[in-house]
Amino acid sequence: MNMPKIKLTDVILRDAHQSLIATRMRTEDMLPVCPQLDAMGYWSLECWGGATYDACLRFLKEDPWERLRKLREALPNTRLQMLLRGQNLLGYRHYADDVVRAFVDKSAQNGMDVFRIFDALNDVRNLKTAIEATNESGKHAQGTLCYTVSPVHSVQGFVQMAKELHAMNCDSICIKDMAGLLTPYATAELVKALKDAVDLPLHLHSHSTSGLAAMCHLKAIESGCEHIDTAISSWSGGTSHPPTESLVAALRNTEYDTGLDLESLQEIGLYFYGIRKKYHQFESDFTGVDTRVQVNQVPGGMISNLANQLKEQNALDRMDEVMAEIPQVRKDLGYPPLVTPSSQIVGTQAVLNVITGKRYETITKEVNNYLHGGYGKPPAMVDNALQQKAVGKDEIIECRPADMIPDELDHLREEIGSLALNDEDVLSFAMFPDVGRQFLEQRANNELVPESLLPSPGNNGQQNTPTEFNITLHGESYHVKITGSGHKGEAERHFYLTVDGTPEETIVETLDEIVLTGGAEGAIKTKIAGKRPKATKEGDVTTSMPGNVVDIMVAEGDIVKAGQPVLVTEAMKMETEIQAPIDGRINGVFVSKGDSVNPGETLIEIDTEG
Repeated sequence: MNMPKIKLTDVILRDAHQSLIATRMRTEDMLPVCPQLDAMGYWSLECWGGATYDACLRFLKEDPWERLRKLREALPNTRLQMLLRGQNLLGYRHYADDVVRAFVDKSAQNGMDVFRIFDALNDVRNLKTAIEATNESGKHAQGTLCYTVSPVHSVQGFVQMAKELHAMNCDSICIKDMAGLLTPYATAELVKALKDAVDLPLHLHSHSTSGLAAMCHLKAIESGCEHIDTAISSWSGGTSHPPTESLVAALRNTEYDTGLDLESLQEIGLYFYGIRKKYHQFESDFTGVDTRVQVNQVPGGMISNLANQLKEQNALDRMDEVMAEIPQVRKDLGYPPLVTPSSQIVGTQAVLNVITGKRYETITKEVNNYLHGGYGKPPAMVDNALQQKAVGKDEIIECRPADMIPDELDHLREEIGSLALNDEDVLSFAMFPDVGRQFLEQRANNELVPESLLPSPGNNGQQNTPTEFNITLHGESYHVKITGSGHKGEAERHFYLTVDGTPEETIVETLDEIVLTGGAEGAIKTKIAGKRPKATKEGDVTTSMPGNVVDIMVAEGDIVKAGQPVLVTEAMKMETEIQAPIDGRINGVFVSKGDSVNPGETLIEIDTEG
């Protein structure tokens, strides 16, 4: 039997749900349909990497390595494929080469076959180690072109990058059109140019955000592209991908026939149709077709996450402002392709600019690092005034950023200590130090509880499933189930719950009290209950947007200078240093590490020294 001329990769287990429901699909909903997926005859199934690793640890409380092993066992006849961010791996910074090599090696050992390796800036220096490690593991190294449109990007530039990837021993090339920017005739031109220049299999990954991806698929196929990414129909379209079934039907009984069985695909689609309902709370109004992507270039996964995070911050009504700000920030940063982590870097800075009402009044740590050259060489010159504000007199990194990072795996292993049961745990800690450590601590204490899934609205829209969680106090663990509550805003609010199965009632009293401790001299303010004091004075340190405290860099009594970092917060997975507004003495710290904070609250109080 002749091999099908066109081979498909289905992204249902990774990019489809990353693009539509902020990567929330659980492993338990993947495994039941794996026998049908495995029998289908896909070239590969994309099922790991990207944002799945973070989501497993942060929200689902699943070990991502365990997910990989389970999928490997459930899909014995199909190549497993992952998305790897080059020297960033699956985190948001560059890692030392020893960490990159260990991550690729462990991924291969746990069942990964195809490594789609990209760099957010298309800086091939950042792909070198991951490609070498994949080759050494005997697995498939796929070099990736992050497609974007700007005054400095061209077909000739992408062809030159493909030649460099070929010289680096990649097994195939992928055009990664993460924002759905390709048009049909631009696709034909690019595919023809790449096929003429490089003798490697070519893959096309294009999102449907602009409504053009299906047409781009056909033009790519006619121009010589052999591999296409699709998503099963019930999770396709919009910021996801064109439907698998539609392409199979379009090519059936032609020279490009995929050989896949349409009826079997439709059965898989029906299974996932039912599964999608389970995650209705993560659906967004911003994941359908949106032709504005041709202007703002925001990719699908970024849109669903951005909407979800803005919603959590009660700022969803400002989405249009953020979308309008993103192209300006992208231009100021030298036109990076909008793909993780550059999409988060640009997107979070755009949010800050909008919410603060003043462009670059607050600059995230990641933008600062980017402008220092910490992510590699931007495609074009960055805004000089912005770079000067962020960098000052510091030298710009000109070499491959990882050349400046000493081996760190042994240090990471020592830092996480006995919480890590194996090297995979060490790598989870490396990817996300705070989230990874929290996951490993909760696992050790048998306290892993995934975020709650809301039931489909019923009974006149009332949600009737209780919230459950585990807590540990003084070494004793308790299982708590919230079964009801009084109305918000009441001075005394009643909560009804069970503790280890025993019904309880508790009354929560609203307090807003600040007391002085420490005597008449040098009294220190301490928050004991309720809300933090409002920021009204010049020395009150506050935040520009809702987030969580990552680090506190000062203590009561410290003397600080204006502009000195005193606090680090995290919002939308990006960190921001908050600086002292004045010279003075720290007179009160009203936050702890891990606290949620909001604009207008006094997080730290600074008094001028008399």
